[in-house]
Amino acid sequence: MFLSRFILTSFSTFCLVTAPAAWGHHGWNWAESDQTQLKGIVKAVQISPPHPRLEVETTNDGIWQVELGNPSQTRRAGFVEGSATPGDNIVVTGNRSRDHTEKRMKAVQITVDGKTYDIYPDRIRK
Repeated sequence: MFLSRFILTSFSTFCLVTAPAAWGHHGWNWAESDQTQLKGIVKAVQISPPHPRLEVETTNDGIWQVELGNPSQTRRAGFVEGSATPGDNIVVTGNRSRDHTEKRMKAVQITVDGKTYDIYPDRIRK
């Protein structure tokens, strides 16, 4: 009985401690509400979970981390392995991190060498 209670208490504590961090990462609260555009060259592409992401080098501001949707959502948008490769021109529309010391943004739409992928179609502001 003691061991069962200990395991349950430990697990509950773990969930309470880690849930806010997980929710913060997967939500949008870390990003600004205004959308901006980022133009540059793809330096790296990673399609693996939890979120596919790109490294984009800009002319004036260095390298940015660009997060896409979860793997299934990104795939539904048509963005799959090989859709972007290092050296491709890219335009990212999305929400920048509230922490301006981070060069990080959540993409709602990306255009790679003229082909557009709507990652979060319901969030695209025209």
